[in-house]
Amino acid sequence: MTIRVLLADDQALLRGTFRLLIDSCDDMEVVGEAADGREAVQLAHDRRPDVVLMDIRMPGTDGLAATAAICEAPDLTGTRVLILTMFETEEYVAQALRVGASGFLGKYVTTDALLDGIRTVAAGEALLSPGATQALITRFLTTPASGPPLAPAERLADLTPREREVTALAAHGKSNDEIAGELVLSVLTVRTHIQRAMTKLGARDRAQLVVIAYQNGLVRPEPPSS
Repeated sequence: MTIRVLLADDQALLRGTFRLLIDSCDDMEVVGEAADGREAVQLAHDRRPDVVLMDIRMPGTDGLAATAAICEAPDLTGTRVLILTMFETEEYVAQALRVGASGFLGKYVTTDALLDGIRTVAAGEALLSPGATQALITRFLTTPASGPPLAPAERLADLTPREREVTALAAHGKSNDEIAGELVLSVLTVRTHIQRAMTKLGARDRAQLVVIAYQNGLVRPEPPSS
């Protein structure tokens, strides 16, 4: 299946570079380009992409506001947002996760890392820049945030013991391969448990599943190392 990608960046040169790169892959194609957040939201509704590659700082409606609008839209539940920005700060990562982004990468990433990132997000998995996953998620979740939890705590009772175990390991930043190795399961089995947990908890993707696990005490943030 071809991954449909929408580009949202106010720099035309970057959009052109990304288009050439993405269209050179047999398994993905660019279906539209937006120069600001408002246009990104409109094109997302019109083109129904699988992934929106979203810059944060754009004129008018910025990337975070556009991400929130896309992730909240009932008709765009199949669309994932991958944030790609020069401003890879904890504050931006926290905001991006809160509004529903499935991934966050700095623009310094390699070509292969970017393409793999698009594939990862399109598959419904969370993606944060290397080395930052645990620290950023932990700091985000220990910072008071407005609004109710993404899922009520009682819904955790719907998870089987194995689903709880797999979800907890995912919340600690472990990949499917790492979880499979630790629990002596196949990667396919791990993916199945993750998908079932997401369905039961109403998580749109792996990032939201991790947030729910922390918000409802399934796992506890580790104290920062001194």
